[in-house]
Amino acid sequence: MKAVMKAAPGHDNMSLQTMEEPEVQGDHVKIKVAFTGICGTDIHTFTGEYRNAKTPVVLGHEFSGVVTEVGEHVKNVKVGDRVTSETTFTTCGECEYCMEKDYNLCSNRKGIGTQVNGSMAEYVVSREESVHVLSDKISLKAAALTEPLACCVHAGLEKTTINKDDKVLIFGPGPIGLLQCQVAKAQGAFVILAGITKDRERLELAKSIGADVIVDVLQEDLQEVVLKHTNGYGVDKVFECSGAVPALNQGLPLVKKKGTFVQVGIFANKMNPLDQESIIQREINYIGTRSQKPSSWHTALKLLEDQKIDIDKMITKVVPLEDWRQGFEAVMAGNEIKVIIES
Repeated sequence: MKAVMKAAPGHDNMSLQTMEEPEVQGDHVKIKVAFTGICGTDIHTFTGEYRNAKTPVVLGHEFSGVVTEVGEHVKNVKVGDRVTSETTFTTCGECEYCMEKDYNLCSNRKGIGTQVNGSMAEYVVSREESVHVLSDKISLKAAALTEPLACCVHAGLEKTTINKDDKVLIFGPGPIGLLQCQVAKAQGAFVILAGITKDRERLELAKSIGADVIVDVLQEDLQEVVLKHTNGYGVDKVFECSGAVPALNQGLPLVKKKGTFVQVGIFANKMNPLDQESIIQREINYIGTRSQKPSSWHTALKLLEDQKIDIDKMITKVVPLEDWRQGFEAVMAGNEIKVIIES
């Protein structure tokens, strides 16, 4: 089969290679890949900035497809099922996090597309526990974005709660910010989504998928906008989805006293300047959120089934597997919103 392989650490070192199709045994499920999303993590792996990937490895962890073979211990998934899959391939199964199904926090977890071969290929193998059979109401194309949506569900509905009529501020109109916006709107929140001038098209898209107010922070006074829509109190929740330190520190003083700030985006550097005074003086709950866990997927798939999330507007480019590099270059150029690979 054909697969996009990261052969070694460092910049690039990636190519389309021919390799043996994966075999299944035990609780493994073999999936003929339909679509794979190109994630920011994939780009960081391409550039050599993300060092968690174990090379050589086939990239890809946001995917959908059709089951073609199952291992002898598989009970509920069958050949022909349309599916998506969590990224967890193995865990220790013994730590307190595994006992609570917080697989995202298991120190011995191995993930699809990072530590084991992923979905930028004709076939991928997952474990049955991670596989989700799709409702007829969910297209294979939409299902390929279940993983990032599950990350937003984890951030918005598990690490905190979003209540009806909450005032929510989201930084970053990239794929995660746009999905986080829709998760918040599905709960009945009032959403302000902030970006910069080059994000104009993304901000307009945010407006079309439910954002109540969009703000170009380079052209408008974000504080003025926030205070206007919150009776001077500040927002109930902030979701920082850009991974930009200026956004972090711009957002902290805009949280209502006793409010919540959720850090969704990943920063380029491990250590960054932080407006600690706002956290202390405003008694802000500053929350970290990492990836997703099984419960996140059930909620994400229900949102897709109930058509609460508009995936089609977010996918702006589809490339065949052979043109994976063109897809990566499109993401890095920043002119597309979500690029997916069709296998």
